[in-house]
Amino acid sequence: MHADDRPTDPRPTFEELLAEGAAVPTEGWDFSWFEGRATEARPSWRYAASLAGRLARARAALDVQTGGGEVLDFALGAAARRPGLAAATEGWPPNVAKATELLGQRGVVVVAAPEDAPLPFADAAFDLVSSRHPVQPHWDEIARVLQPGGTYFAQHVGPSSVFELVEYFVGPRPEEVRAGRHPEHERAGAQAAGLEVVELRAERLRMEFHDIAAVVHFLRKVIWMVPGFTAEAYEDRLRALHERIATWGPFVAHSTRHLFDVRKPAG
Repeated sequence: MHADDRPTDPRPTFEELLAEGAAVPTEGWDFSWFEGRATEARPSWRYAASLAGRLARARAALDVQTGGGEVLDFALGAAARRPGLAAATEGWPPNVAKATELLGQRGVVVVAAPEDAPLPFADAAFDLVSSRHPVQPHWDEIARVLQPGGTYFAQHVGPSSVFELVEYFVGPRPEEVRAGRHPEHERAGAQAAGLEVVELRAERLRMEFHDIAAVVHFLRKVIWMVPGFTAEAYEDRLRALHERIATWGPFVAHSTRHLFDVRKPAG
Protein backbone atom coordinates (compact mmCIF):
# COMPACT_ATOMS: atom_id res chain seq x y z
CA MET A 1 0.00 0.00 0.00
CA HIS A 2 1.35 3.39 -0.98
CA ALA A 3 1.44 6.15 1.62
CA ASP A 4 -1.14 8.09 -0.42
CA ASP A 5 -3.52 5.11 -0.25
CA ARG A 6 -3.72 5.02 3.53
CA PRO A 7 -7.20 5.84 4.86
CA THR A 8 -7.44 9.30 6.38
CA ASP A 9 -9.04 9.99 9.75
CA PRO A 10 -12.47 11.54 8.96
CA ARG A 11 -12.78 13.11 12.41
CA PRO A 12 -12.15 16.86 12.72
CA THR A 13 -8.87 17.82 14.33
CA PHE A 14 -8.61 19.56 17.68
CA GLU A 15 -7.74 22.81 15.89
CA GLU A 16 -10.78 22.53 13.60
CA LEU A 17 -13.15 21.85 16.50
CA LEU A 18 -11.65 24.68 18.54
CA ALA A 19 -12.15 27.13 15.67
CA GLU A 20 -15.71 25.94 15.09
CA GLY A 21 -16.73 26.30 18.72
CA ALA A 22 -15.18 29.77 18.88
CA ALA A 23 -16.99 30.97 15.75
CA VAL A 24 -20.62 30.04 16.52
CA PRO A 25 -22.75 33.11 17.42
CA THR A 26 -23.83 33.18 21.08
CA GLU A 27 -26.88 35.50 21.00
CA GLY A 28 -30.15 34.26 22.43
CA TRP A 29 -31.07 31.01 24.16
CA ASP A 30 -31.45 28.82 21.07
CA PHE A 31 -29.44 25.67 21.79
CA SER A 32 -30.26 23.85 18.54
CA TRP A 33 -26.62 24.03 17.40
CA PHE A 34 -25.75 21.46 20.08
CA GLU A 35 -27.89 18.78 18.39
CA GLY A 36 -25.73 15.66 18.09
CA ARG A 37 -22.82 17.30 19.93
CA ALA A 38 -24.14 17.70 23.47
CA THR A 39 -27.21 16.54 25.37
CA GLU A 40 -29.01 17.64 28.51
CA ALA A 41 -31.93 15.86 30.14
CA ARG A 42 -34.95 18.10 30.58
CA PRO A 43 -36.85 18.63 33.84
CA SER A 44 -39.99 16.57 34.22
CA TRP A 45 -42.21 19.64 34.64
CA ARG A 46 -41.78 20.82 30.98
CA TYR A 47 -41.40 24.50 31.79
CA ALA A 48 -42.22 26.06 28.40
CA ALA A 49 -45.39 24.00 27.96
CA SER A 50 -46.44 24.75 31.54
CA LEU A 51 -45.82 28.45 30.95
CA ALA A 52 -48.11 28.31 27.91
CA GLY A 53 -50.97 27.26 30.16
CA ARG A 54 -50.25 30.11 32.58
CA LEU A 55 -50.12 32.65 29.75
CA ALA A 56 -53.51 31.48 28.46
CA ARG A 57 -55.05 32.49 31.81
CA ALA A 58 -53.13 35.77 32.28
CA ARG A 59 -54.39 39.27 31.54
CA ALA A 60 -51.01 41.06 31.81
CA ALA A 61 -47.75 39.07 31.69
CA LEU A 62 -44.08 39.97 32.10
CA ASP A 63 -41.12 37.75 31.23
CA VAL A 64 -37.96 38.83 33.10
CA GLN A 65 -34.47 38.35 31.60
CA THR A 66 -36.00 36.83 28.48
CA GLY A 67 -32.71 36.23 26.63
CA GLY A 68 -33.42 36.14 22.90
CA GLY A 69 -37.11 35.54 23.63
CA GLU A 70 -37.14 31.96 22.35
CA VAL A 71 -38.83 30.35 25.37
CA LEU A 72 -41.50 33.04 25.65
CA ASP A 73 -42.08 32.87 21.89
CA PHE A 74 -42.65 29.11 22.08
CA ALA A 75 -44.98 29.43 25.08
CA LEU A 76 -47.05 32.17 23.45
CA GLY A 77 -47.32 30.11 20.28
CA ALA A 78 -48.56 27.13 22.28
CA ALA A 79 -50.98 29.11 24.46
CA ALA A 80 -54.70 28.70 23.81
CA ARG A 81 -55.02 32.48 24.11
CA ARG A 82 -52.59 35.32 24.71
CA PRO A 83 -52.60 37.96 27.47
CA GLY A 84 -54.02 41.33 26.56
CA LEU A 85 -50.66 42.84 27.60
CA ALA A 86 -47.32 41.06 27.29
CA ALA A 87 -43.91 42.54 28.04
CA ALA A 88 -40.36 41.26 28.51
CA THR A 89 -37.09 42.63 29.85
CA GLU A 90 -33.52 41.86 28.80
CA GLY A 91 -30.19 43.45 29.66
CA TRP A 92 -27.66 42.22 27.06
CA PRO A 93 -27.88 44.40 23.90
CA PRO A 94 -27.48 41.57 21.33
CA ASN A 95 -30.29 39.68 23.04
CA VAL A 96 -32.45 42.82 23.26
CA ALA A 97 -32.25 43.14 19.48
CA LYS A 98 -32.99 39.47 18.91
CA ALA A 99 -35.90 39.38 21.37
CA THR A 100 -37.40 42.57 19.92
CA GLU A 101 -37.41 41.09 16.43
CA LEU A 102 -38.76 37.71 17.52
CA LEU A 103 -41.32 38.74 20.11
CA GLY A 104 -42.51 41.86 18.32
CA GLN A 105 -44.30 39.56 15.89
CA ARG A 106 -46.42 38.36 18.83
CA GLY A 107 -47.17 41.83 20.13
CA VAL A 108 -44.73 41.65 23.05
CA VAL A 109 -43.09 44.90 24.17
CA VAL A 110 -39.38 44.24 24.89
CA VAL A 111 -37.74 46.68 27.30
CA ALA A 112 -33.95 46.99 27.65
CA ALA A 113 -33.29 46.82 31.40
CA PRO A 114 -30.15 45.79 33.31
CA GLU A 115 -30.68 42.61 35.32
CA ASP A 116 -29.77 44.31 38.61
CA ALA A 117 -31.92 47.44 38.10
CA PRO A 118 -35.49 47.99 39.34
CA LEU A 119 -38.09 46.70 36.90
CA PRO A 120 -39.28 49.63 34.74
CA PHE A 121 -42.97 49.07 35.41
CA ALA A 122 -45.62 50.40 37.78
CA ASP A 123 -46.66 48.69 40.99
CA ALA A 124 -49.16 45.84 40.56
CA ALA A 125 -48.90 45.97 36.76
CA PHE A 126 -48.96 42.21 36.06
CA ASP A 127 -50.90 39.16 37.20
CA LEU A 128 -48.15 36.84 35.84
CA VAL A 129 -44.37 37.29 36.01
CA SER A 130 -42.18 34.56 34.53
CA SER A 131 -38.49 33.91 34.02
CA ARG A 132 -36.33 31.06 32.75
CA HIS A 133 -32.86 30.96 34.28
CA PRO A 134 -32.60 34.48 35.70
CA VAL A 135 -29.14 35.43 36.93
CA GLN A 136 -30.80 35.94 40.28
CA PRO A 137 -34.39 36.63 41.31
CA HIS A 138 -35.03 40.14 42.64
CA TRP A 139 -37.88 39.18 44.93
CA ASP A 140 -38.76 42.68 46.14
CA GLU A 141 -39.19 43.89 42.56
CA ILE A 142 -41.15 40.79 41.57
CA ALA A 143 -43.47 41.35 44.53
CA ARG A 144 -43.84 45.04 43.67
CA VAL A 145 -44.96 44.57 40.04
CA LEU A 146 -47.27 41.63 40.81
CA GLN A 147 -50.94 42.29 41.41
CA PRO A 148 -52.41 40.87 44.64
CA GLY A 149 -53.20 37.25 43.86
CA GLY A 150 -50.70 37.29 40.97
CA THR A 151 -48.14 34.56 40.27
CA TYR A 152 -44.40 34.30 39.68
CA PHE A 153 -43.71 31.14 37.65
CA ALA A 154 -40.08 30.41 36.83
CA GLN A 155 -37.36 27.84 36.27
CA HIS A 156 -34.10 28.68 38.04
CA VAL A 157 -30.59 27.28 37.77
CA GLY A 158 -29.70 25.43 40.96
CA PRO A 159 -26.54 25.03 43.05
CA SER A 160 -23.31 23.59 41.61
CA SER A 161 -24.86 23.31 38.15
CA VAL A 162 -22.44 21.79 35.60
CA PHE A 163 -19.68 22.10 38.19
CA GLU A 164 -17.92 19.00 36.85
CA LEU A 165 -17.07 21.13 33.80
CA VAL A 166 -16.47 24.34 35.74
CA GLU A 167 -14.05 22.69 38.16
CA TYR A 168 -12.21 20.93 35.33
CA PHE A 169 -11.10 24.39 34.17
CA VAL A 170 -10.82 26.42 37.38
CA GLY A 171 -10.35 23.83 40.13
CA PRO A 172 -12.48 23.14 43.22
CA ARG A 173 -14.86 25.94 44.15
CA PRO A 174 -15.33 27.13 47.75
CA GLU A 175 -18.31 25.67 49.55
CA GLU A 176 -20.11 29.03 49.65
CA VAL A 177 -19.89 29.16 45.83
CA ARG A 178 -21.08 25.57 45.47
CA ALA A 179 -24.07 26.34 47.71
CA GLY A 180 -25.08 29.46 45.78
CA ARG A 181 -28.50 29.46 44.08
CA HIS A 182 -29.79 26.93 46.61
CA PRO A 183 -33.57 26.62 46.25
CA GLU A 184 -34.15 26.87 50.01
CA HIS A 185 -32.17 30.12 50.16
CA GLU A 186 -34.31 31.46 47.33
CA ARG A 187 -37.48 30.27 49.08
CA ALA A 188 -36.45 32.33 52.09
CA GLY A 189 -35.86 35.36 49.87
CA ALA A 190 -39.31 35.05 48.32
CA GLN A 191 -40.96 34.76 51.74
CA ALA A 192 -39.01 37.75 53.06
CA ALA A 193 -40.50 39.80 50.19
CA GLY A 194 -44.00 38.83 51.35
CA LEU A 195 -44.57 36.14 48.72
CA GLU A 196 -46.06 32.69 49.29
CA VAL A 197 -44.22 29.71 47.78
CA VAL A 198 -46.98 27.45 46.49
CA GLU A 199 -44.64 24.86 44.97
CA LEU A 200 -40.89 24.35 44.77
CA ARG A 201 -39.44 21.37 42.89
CA ALA A 202 -35.78 20.53 42.16
CA GLU A 203 -34.04 18.05 39.85
CA ARG A 204 -30.47 17.06 38.94
CA LEU A 205 -30.07 16.26 35.24
CA ARG A 206 -27.40 14.47 33.20
CA MET A 207 -25.44 16.34 30.52
CA GLU A 208 -22.98 14.96 27.96
CA PHE A 209 -20.46 16.84 25.81
CA HIS A 210 -19.48 14.81 22.75
CA ASP A 211 -16.76 17.06 21.31
CA ILE A 212 -14.61 20.00 22.32
CA ALA A 213 -16.44 22.42 20.00
CA ALA A 214 -19.56 21.90 22.13
CA VAL A 215 -17.57 22.66 25.30
CA VAL A 216 -16.12 25.85 23.81
CA HIS A 217 -19.47 27.10 22.53
CA PHE A 218 -21.21 26.29 25.83
CA LEU A 219 -18.66 28.21 27.91
CA ARG A 220 -18.80 31.17 25.50
CA LYS A 221 -22.59 31.20 25.66
CA VAL A 222 -23.09 30.64 29.42
CA ILE A 223 -20.49 33.22 30.37
CA TRP A 224 -20.83 32.97 34.16
CA MET A 225 -19.66 29.34 34.23
CA VAL A 226 -15.96 30.15 33.69
CA PRO A 227 -15.69 33.96 33.85
CA GLY A 228 -13.36 35.37 31.22
CA PHE A 229 -13.29 32.11 29.27
CA THR A 230 -11.63 32.14 25.85
CA ALA A 231 -10.40 29.21 23.78
CA GLU A 232 -6.94 30.77 23.66
CA ALA A 233 -6.62 31.21 27.43
CA TYR A 234 -7.62 27.59 28.13
CA GLU A 235 -6.11 25.89 25.09
CA ASP A 236 -3.99 23.42 27.09
CA ARG A 237 -6.94 22.28 29.23
CA LEU A 238 -9.15 22.08 26.14
CA ARG A 239 -6.60 19.94 24.30
CA ALA A 240 -6.37 17.55 27.24
CA LEU A 241 -10.18 17.35 27.40
CA HIS A 242 -10.34 16.73 23.65
CA GLU A 243 -7.99 13.77 24.03
CA ARG A 244 -9.99 12.49 27.01
CA ILE A 245 -13.26 12.58 25.01
CA ALA A 246 -11.60 10.86 22.04
CA THR A 247 -10.33 8.08 24.32
CA TRP A 248 -13.10 7.61 26.88
CA GLY A 249 -16.21 9.08 25.27
CA PRO A 250 -18.46 12.03 26.23
CA PHE A 251 -17.63 14.26 29.18
CA VAL A 252 -20.46 13.88 31.71
CA ALA A 253 -21.73 16.70 33.93
CA HIS A 254 -24.99 17.43 35.74
CA SER A 255 -27.18 20.50 35.64
CA THR A 256 -29.48 21.46 38.51
CA ARG A 257 -32.85 23.15 38.04
CA HIS A 258 -35.70 24.15 40.28
CA LEU A 259 -39.23 25.27 39.53
CA PHE A 260 -40.92 28.08 41.47
CA ASP A 261 -44.66 28.63 41.64
CA VAL A 262 -44.98 31.71 43.86
CA ARG A 263 -48.08 33.74 44.73
CA LYS A 264 -48.53 37.28 45.98
CA PRO A 265 -51.22 37.10 48.67
CA ALA A 266 -54.52 38.71 47.74
CA GLY A 267 -55.37 41.74 49.80
